[in-house]
Amino acid sequence: MICLFLCVNLQDMNHLNLQQARDIIFHGQKLNIGPEALSRVQHCFHFLEQFHKDKVIYGINTGFGPMAQWRVSDSHLQELQYNIIRSHSTGAGDPLDAQCVKAAMVARVGTFLQGKSGIHPEVVQLLAEFINRDIIPFIPRHGSVGASGDLVQLAHMALTLIGEGKVLYKGEWRPSAEVLAQCGLKPMQIHIREGLSAVNGTSVMTGVSLVNHFLAERLLEHATLAAVWMNEIAGSYDDFMAQPLNECRRQTGQQVVSRRLREISATSGCLAKREMDLYNGDNQETVFEKKVQAYYSLRCTPQILGPIHDTIVSAGAVLENEMNSACDNPIVDPDTQQVYHGGNFHGDYVSLEEDKVKIALVRLTMLTERQLNYLFHDRINGILPPFLNKGVLGLNYGMQACQFTATSTTAESQTLAMPNYVHSIPNNNDNQDIVSMGTNSALLCRQVVDNAFQVMAIHFIALAQATDCLGIQDKLCQASRKAYEDIRAIQPVILEDTPFYEEIARVTECLKQKGWV
Repeated sequence: MICLFLCVNLQDMNHLNLQQARDIIFHGQKLNIGPEALSRVQHCFHFLEQFHKDKVIYGINTGFGPMAQWRVSDSHLQELQYNIIRSHSTGAGDPLDAQCVKAAMVARVGTFLQGKSGIHPEVVQLLAEFINRDIIPFIPRHGSVGASGDLVQLAHMALTLIGEGKVLYKGEWRPSAEVLAQCGLKPMQIHIREGLSAVNGTSVMTGVSLVNHFLAERLLEHATLAAVWMNEIAGSYDDFMAQPLNECRRQTGQQVVSRRLREISATSGCLAKREMDLYNGDNQETVFEKKVQAYYSLRCTPQILGPIHDTIVSAGAVLENEMNSACDNPIVDPDTQQVYHGGNFHGDYVSLEEDKVKIALVRLTMLTERQLNYLFHDRINGILPPFLNKGVLGLNYGMQACQFTATSTTAESQTLAMPNYVHSIPNNNDNQDIVSMGTNSALLCRQVVDNAFQVMAIHFIALAQATDCLGIQDKLCQASRKAYEDIRAIQPVILEDTPFYEEIARVTECLKQKGWV
């Protein structure tokens, strides 16, 4: 089918790790589900097939939500499963982007492979086909309160699995039935509880959060490189990243970031040594021309980026667990020969982590904006022209207006930093009397991620411009020099006033796709 090195293989495993998810979502690798992995799903289905007879089980022969107090007659059980899919396809707003939807499908496969949902294996196989063929269901942005999972948005996914609704396929929105027929795929059939299982769980919030996670890791890489490049431009003393200094602060993230700063800057010819300038006993200055200590946005980067690192790592662990969790209801457990009713669909874990990641990335954006201000403010840096203007002062404006964009975008993110986890509005006849709003948390974090990349793009253009102003290209460390060259391939040195909003957009995409450390 597909060579091992081109696909993610799940044989006897029921666990997807973050790297495998990244490869599928971002790099187009295929998901190959082996027969042993499917056997767990088959085993659970066969157990439920026998167990559910002559029993009252939620969502199999009862209504849904508050309607669970009404039994559904045997003659309507298949109709019941279709009804939950169709009735809950009520989302609104723009569709989620293709990466987020693909990630949500990956998370749904992870849930089903636990063998606790009682669904037919063909559901997992059809989802894998959607993933591997880049068939992207239409899932609107709005609809989930994050308890009973992502009912509305997962219903839109399920709608396409039964051959209804629409999908994005090869760049075009088309009816799902047409695409299924073109690809030789059969719609999902209802056996026992496929409708409820398909719509019940945390997979959409988890999928959006996975995309956020991978992009947040890239943003932290860029912020770490920017910290080195900034201090190279400023000619800072390098002891702010020293191992003895940072290791006596017993915080993991700070130590990781400071180590990365040392590794990246090892080939730099721009950083100063305090022991050579100030500790040699020869310095007789009474007013020091060079700053004894750099501004906080340069000097305190290990302390600022450290907790951001820890937050991203913590969120990744939660997301990997969630991606590999049975998060629907009820849980069908063939091992104990029982069906358990509970609330594994409740999205609190994801909601809280996404709020923390969102706040951390707002902080990263604020640091980026302050570093940008340092580069633009000639009276602060003391070595660069105002707004990195290489033209005629007064006639030309350099990057002055870019700061407006960076500042306003940062301000928007600061507003979005308000935690969403603490918001709960009872609904569903108060059956859902406390909800997680996990998908809203993930989507707000998604906006903060996009904002951070836009501000970072302006910052990297400014770093390249400052490098040209000082003529220090050949003294930069290897990573800074590579970034400089790639930015300059998109945005040439700015001499005269000209629009470069398209170049900012291109650098934004470059930063999402590429790293230098």
